[in-house]
Amino acid sequence: MHMQVGEHMSAGNAASIHKDIEGRGRPLAIEARGLVKSFDGTMAVKGVDISVPEGAIYGILGPNGAGKTTTLRMLLGIIDPDEGVRRVFGHDRPHDIGRLIGYLPEERGLYPAMKAIEAIAFMGALRGLPLAEGRTRGLELLERHSLAHAAERQIRQLSKGMAQTVQLLGTLVHRPKLVVLDEPFSGLDAINQGKLEGMIRNLAEEGVTVIFSTHVIHHAERLCEGVAIIAGGKVPYAGSVEAARDRIPAQVRLETRAREGAWTAALPEDTRREGDFFYFPLPESGVEPLLKQLIDGEAGILSLSIERAGLHDAFVAIAGEAAAKQLEADQVGGAA
Repeated sequence: MHMQVGEHMSAGNAASIHKDIEGRGRPLAIEARGLVKSFDGTMAVKGVDISVPEGAIYGILGPNGAGKTTTLRMLLGIIDPDEGVRRVFGHDRPHDIGRLIGYLPEERGLYPAMKAIEAIAFMGALRGLPLAEGRTRGLELLERHSLAHAAERQIRQLSKGMAQTVQLLGTLVHRPKLVVLDEPFSGLDAINQGKLEGMIRNLAEEGVTVIFSTHVIHHAERLCEGVAIIAGGKVPYAGSVEAARDRIPAQVRLETRAREGAWTAALPEDTRREGDFFYFPLPESGVEPLLKQLIDGEAGILSLSIERAGLHDAFVAIAGEAAAKQLEADQVGGAA
């Protein structure tokens, strides 16, 4: 008999992390309560509540058009909410602490004729960094990311991935405490996506808070401590990734030697059979009582595995089938 228990977390641990990601016990980098925003009479964001602790990697997850960009722009003070409040490092006016923030918008924009090193220094200057210091730091960043050879090249001479990396380095050159990235993985190939994930992890290790929007679930699942799920301008869930996954019972996959027998009555009512395997949610009492009944009934257990739900399954359960289908369509279409 083969038994495999997938990744598991007790309800107590999940609750602890959920409390932590909501900021209790940790200073908050971002706090938003009841954010509402309308454009031309159409409500784009309908009462968003988000708390992001300092040093966290936090994802804003949802399909295109769900309100992710509008939410980020309100958090940063680029636009003001019609209702609600937001604070960045305790400040009601994010513009007052602009030097602490780095922002990569969804609409990428660099001057095509500008050299890479000058583009980085220029972006730093917009946040108060002297140009000379920006050039020095910019060259250090380019060297660290194996792009020193491109320092004197014009943006128009760079590949799309290189140009996007240059813009990201320009977002970081003034050494912000909060980095906000709007759909940062859009348009990047797998190699550059991996490099970007590494950069995000390195920032968090240095104590920088990173918040990014995405319609690609696996980026959020791999990187984020917490997520806010947005659908239709609302946030039906904001908290830890672990707590979101724990909303769905772990799934059991059972393979038996016997095909039929009295032991099948011990299986949960919602068990489904696919070929040689039985699938059902993990009972609240655990798997041990069921195992005893299967053994006593001579089911002949060949394999049994228990797997936690993924963030995709949690998203479907929380946001609904329609939002999940739109999310999948966005990923297939490669939409920004």
